[in-house]
Formats: sequence, structure tokens, C-alpha cells
Amino acid sequence: MTKLHELYDRQGQSPWLDDLHREWLTGHHLHELLDKGVRGVTSNPTIFAKAIEATDVYDEQFRSLMGSMSVEGAYWEMVVEDIEHALEALRPVHEESRGADGFVSLEVAPALARDTEGSIAAARSLHERIARPNLLVKIPGTAEGVPAIRQLLSEGHSINVTLIFSIDRYDDVMEAYLSGLEAYAAAGHADLRGVHSVASFFVSRVDTEVDRRLEELAGGAASGDPEILALRGKAAVAQAQIAYEHFSRTFSGERWEALARRGARVQRPLWASTSTKNPRYSDLLYVDSLIGPDTVNTMPEQTLDALLDHGTIERTVDADIATAHRVLSQLADAGVDMDDVGATLEDQGVSSFAKSFDELLQSLTDKATALR
Repeated sequence: MTKLHELYDRQGQSPWLDDLHREWLTGHHLHELLDKGVRGVTSNPTIFAKAIEATDVYDEQFRSLMGSMSVEGAYWEMVVEDIEHALEALRPVHEESRGADGFVSLEVAPALARDTEGSIAAARSLHERIARPNLLVKIPGTAEGVPAIRQLLSEGHSINVTLIFSIDRYDDVMEAYLSGLEAYAAAGHADLRGVHSVASFFVSRVDTEVDRRLEELAGGAASGDPEILALRGKAAVAQAQIAYEHFSRTFSGERWEALARRGARVQRPLWASTSTKNPRYSDLLYVDSLIGPDTVNTMPEQTLDALLDHGTIERTVDADIATAHRVLSQLADAGVDMDDVGATLEDQGVSSFAKSFDELLQSLTDKATALR
């Protein structure tokens, strides 16, 4: 038994892989990771951009596709093929868990992050094109994305809500899940077991932005106000732990129990962006501090390896919620506006994924020109 198995069996947290490469699918590497205890896979436009641009394994398929479709159409053909192979690899996990795990996530085009109707149409299309029960279509949890998420859930589609950076937006996402399930049930669907969702709460980027603000407020990173500088590296974990407190409160009580009696599953918090960006911090800061039942942590392979090597498997996500609240209060007193942090990071995340997608399409366009 590895520490990944312990994480799931003893603490109820599912370790997922935040990466996907075709070589892992055509070879044995993904299956090796599944044997070690990985229980799901997430992807995003940046991940696919790196996979396609860094290798020539897609070239033969790309060359054959260029005779019959656009560059963007060829991109989706290649990505869908990878996702379908990953879904098949994860199928045994999905079946063994009776549909609770074994998911693979695929994101709609980044340009749709502020487009409600466009997101709905794209997610419907992907679910129709890849008609597998363990597919999660990713939609950013922007103000425009939340109503799209509710509508899709009300139609019985399974959704991974991504790019959540604030408690208020997380509350909106959970409400969209509950009201979406209620609408699906009201439409005559008595069994809700087939509708799945995770809420991807991004973590490490919060510390990156908050630390930058703290150093400005302190008057410098090296010689500034020590009380303010002492708050660096604490915001992300504190906010995520409070998000879990909101999760625990939301998925209890009469409203939730009425849905649970119909087979509804909780919308698990998924801790995303959990590789440590600041080398001064522990490489497992955003893993060891956020372990708890009914959660997911999606990690790049480097972080998975660190967890396997020296992770501590014990429940921490709600072990000291009073300290988490105190940290956010201290941040507010220091002048850090966490709502503004969330809005800033959301804009940056949307822009970053769109930039990766545009750069990839340009790279493929250049390759198509060379092939011709």
C-alpha cells in the first residue's frame, strides 16, 4: 500500500493527477500511476499545449487531420483521443468505486470563460461527443460560468468547476450545484447518482498574490514590517480550510438530505494548483495541510512523488479552523482585500489559459504551413 492508497482508504481524499501526455497513454506510465493509487486525471489548455508542443508524437495524426479540417478542429480531435484513452484507463477505478471516482476532466475552450451560452453549448457538445460516465467537463467558475454550470447540472451533465479563488464564488458554485440538482429532480429524474461535480478551489496562486501584496504593505520583502511579513505563506491554506468549513455546512441539513435521499453525491472540493511555487515553503504545504474526507487533491507528478516519498497522511483540513479564521482576519487588518485577490487571480487565470490556447493554435498553424 502506498501513501496515495492511505490517503484515500484512511482519510477519504482522492489523489488525482494534474497532467496528461500521450506517451503516458501509449506506454504504461499512466497505469503505473494508477497502480500507485492515483484515482483521477485533470487537464487544462496549458497542459495540452505543453504536451503537444514538446513532442512529435502528435505529428502523424495532425498531418492526417489537416487535409479535412481546420487547425482548431484538429486540436480537438487530438485532445479528444487522449481523453478517451484516459477515460478507458480510469474506467476500472470508476466501476470499483461505483461511480464515485475514476474521472477525467476536459475543459471547454478558454475563450468561453465569460460566455454563458457558449459554455453551455460547448459542454453539451463534449458530453455528447464523449459519452462516458466518468467524463467531467470543466467550466470556469466565473460570474458568467456559474449560471452555465447550474443549467448543465439541471440537464444531468457532470461538471468540474474550475478557477475558483474566493469563498464567495465558492458559495455561488455550491448553490449552483444544489439548485441544478433540484431542477434535474423536478424534471422527473428520481435517481441523481449519475450527476457528478467537483469544485476546483485553486490554492498556491493565492499565496503568490497575497505574499506580493504583503511585501508591498510591509514596505519591503527583506526589511519591512515583521508582523505583516509573518503572514506570508498562510493565506492560501487558511482560505481553503474555511472553504471546507463552508462545504461541510452546505452539504448537511434538510435541503441536502432531500437530495441525498435521491442518490445525490456531494460536490467535492478539489484542491488545485497544489504544487508549491515559493521554494521557501514546504513542497507539500498545499497537500499535507488540506487532507480530509470527501475531498480531491489534483497534483502534478512531481508533487505526487513528493507525497509518496515524505507526505504525512493525517486529517488536517479542519483540525484548527480557528487559526484559519484568525489568519484571514489578520490579513484584512494588514490591508489585504481577499475579494480583490480572488477577482485578480480569476482574471489572470482566464487570461493565462486563453494565452496558452492561442499560442498552441499558432504553433499548430505554423506546423501546418510547414507540412504543406
